[in-house]
Order: sequence, then C-alpha cells, then structure tokens
Amino acid sequence: MGHRQVEQAALFYEFSLEKHVPADHLLRSIDRFVDLQQIRRDLACFYSSIGRPSIDPELMIRMLLIGYCFGIRSERRLCDEVHLNLAYRWFCRLGLDGAVPDHSTFSKNRHGRFRQSDLFRRVFESVLRRCIEERLVGGEGFAVDASLIKADANRQKGFEGDKGLPPETAGRAIDEYLAVLDDAAFGAATEVTPKFVSPSDPAARWTGAHGGQAFFAYSTNYLIDVENAIIVDVEATTAIRQAEVLAAKRMIERSMERFDLYPARLLGDSAYGSAEMIGWLVYEHGIEPHVTVFDKSARTDGTFSRDDFTYDHASDVYVCPGDKLLTTTGSLIDGATLRYRASKHDCQACRLKQRCCPKEPARYVPRSIYEGARDMAREIARSWDGRVSRRLRKKIEMLFAHLKRILKLDRLRLRGPTGARDEFILAATAQNLRKMAKLVPMPRPA
Repeated sequence: MGHRQVEQAALFYEFSLEKHVPADHLLRSIDRFVDLQQIRRDLACFYSSIGRPSIDPELMIRMLLIGYCFGIRSERRLCDEVHLNLAYRWFCRLGLDGAVPDHSTFSKNRHGRFRQSDLFRRVFESVLRRCIEERLVGGEGFAVDASLIKADANRQKGFEGDKGLPPETAGRAIDEYLAVLDDAAFGAATEVTPKFVSPSDPAARWTGAHGGQAFFAYSTNYLIDVENAIIVDVEATTAIRQAEVLAAKRMIERSMERFDLYPARLLGDSAYGSAEMIGWLVYEHGIEPHVTVFDKSARTDGTFSRDDFTYDHASDVYVCPGDKLLTTTGSLIDGATLRYRASKHDCQACRLKQRCCPKEPARYVPRSIYEGARDMAREIARSWDGRVSRRLRKKIEMLFAHLKRILKLDRLRLRGPTGARDEFILAATAQNLRKMAKLVPMPRPA
C-alpha cells in the first residue's frame, strides 16, 4: 500500500489551453463559424465614451452561445461553468486567469443595449450566412411549423380575461405587452378574449393545445431548408394559429429580402392550409404549396358535399350529381368567397333533392377565389412528391424535439414578447452552429 507523497509546489508551470481542448470537442468545431468582429462596430453607439470600461460584448455573446449550445439555462450556473471548464475558457478567449462577468451583467445588457441594437438577430443571420457559404442551404424546399414553449408565468395566478389586468400590475413584460397590442403576431392576432391572462406576462397565451393542463405559452416558429434542416428564420408569436400563419409570411419574405432565397416549394401542415395562405404562396410568390389543405366542406349528414360537385373552369360553373348547372353572379361574400347557386326550378324537380338540399329550395356551393391554388395543393398531396414532402416535414419536428430535450428550452426564462424572441433566436443560432459542426469536416492540420 503506497503513501501519498506531498510534494513542494513547483516554482513555474507551463500550461496551454490550446493543447488541453480535445480536437474533437464540439466547441472547437463551432469556433470556426463564430465571427463576432462586427459586434463592436454595431454596438459602438450604445456605449458611453466616458466612464469605466465595460465587459467586452463579444465575451458575453460567446458565453451565451455556450449556454444555449449545451443547455445551461441558468446564467448564474453559466458563469460558474465558464470559470471552471477549460474548454469554455478557451472558446471565450479568457485564458487561465481571465475574469468571468457577473451573472447580473447579462441581464443588464440583454434588457438594454443588446435588445435595442437587435444584436441577437444579427448574430443569427451571420451564422446563417456562413451556412449558405458552406452550401448547406439549397433554397429549393422550405418547411414551416410552430411549437409551443411554456412561458415563465404561473398558471395558477392568472386573471380572467374578460376582467383584464388589475391596475396595480407593472413591469417590463407589461410595458412590452402594451407596446405590441397592435402587432398582428401578438395583441392583434385575434379578437377572441383569452380565458385567463397572466399578470407577470400578459402577452403569453393561455392554451390547452397539448391536451393536458392548460398553461401560458408562446410559439416559436421555424422556417427551415429541408436539405440539411438548417434554420433559415425564426419568429416568436402568441400561441394561436392566425399568428403562426403571419409569422410564416414574415419569415419567407425576410429570407427573400435579406438572403435572396426563393423557395420552389413550401412544406407545412394544415395550420398553413387556409385558402388565403395557399393563394398567397401560389399567386404572389409562385411557391408550390406542399401543404395540407384546411377544408371543412365535407358533410356528415348524408347529403352531398362540395366534392360531389364538378367545377368546369372554362364555363365557370359547377355541375351537380343530377347534371344541373350552378352559376354565380360574381358577388363576393366576406371578400373572398363566391356563391354558386342552382335554379330553384331544377332543384324542385330533381330526384336527388333529399340527398342534396332537403331543407332548402335550391342548393348552393361556396367557392373561394383561391380555390385554384387549393386544387393545386390537393393534387400535390396525392402525388409522389406530396408523400415525400410529408416525410421531409418531420425534420422540423426533430428540430423542436432537439430544442426541448437537448438544449432544454422547454420553458422560457425571460418574460415578454422581446424576451421570448431573444431566447428563440439564440436557441436557433445554437442549433445551426451544432449542425454545421456536424456536417462540415474539420480542416486537416498542415
């Protein structure tokens, strides 16, 4: 049995962080794609020219990227981990004795200059631009979807929606909520009054979409390139379908404007299958709608549904199962629907009246002005390409699973619409960095 030998401490040590970070470490792979040289120029106008020097903003961004890449949700714990972990110190350019910022510094900068400068969006777009340079984004097929993320709001302390918030409530999240009341992605997304409103985060939406206990939540919306599942854009919205559709439009237009990405097709579920949305894709942007059509025209009472009527595009008429014509006057209902009506004389004498319109003198069929685009989406869904698209659509669902299980973003830490937006953008940036680290091989040493 040996004895522990207590040796005198050496007078000099030779230690290199570069040698102690393994060649296959995730941070070594990610570091190649993190270019933060522009940050100081972007933030110059938000810092004072007098006073004590502040913490380097690049250091804080690198620390935040570590937190989101490795699922470290607490900023206090993140500071401790960076202080102790050699690989984290190497990535943050701290060396062995570099000082780690206090966790409160993150909060002050997140709610101040970082937010005012839209810094996180700039970092996300710089990483996406690198993905495009590495040819990981094909730009031919995009997929869109949304996922619910619980808000930092106690479900048991909500107020009834029709009564509104108590007058004594105040805070940053309250101010942000009042600022986005006219934003279609939040306050103006729907006129329906929510059942409950959170006094700590009123922009969060009360939802029971998961089938269990209802909770306050936001929606994170992803637009991805299906070739390598790279996130092309991300948007935070309130947790309702109308806001998610608006977010999809914003993300598609932003990818066209900023990166010149014009997708040939868009993959999505029935949440994006409304007539207006499909018409927007086909008629305004020429995008193939690989989207499940949202259609409630089927009847369950045994009478003929709209699918039993044949539309003659050349004559602009419907032909009923009794070979009679249904015509339209061209007047729009609700601004987007035409009504095709049969002759009362034809319906009264028809032998199929009891199966067609037993309670009405004549049958009518509504047709959306976007029905041509909807028919196109139905034909795609029945084709081989449609079946392939339904399989590819699962890539975006895998990204959401990765977001919640590996990055541990199943509940927000920040409150308010801007807080949700910041968290979603940083998480999407981390996912793209991890994806590039996996797909782009490390260069061989010279």
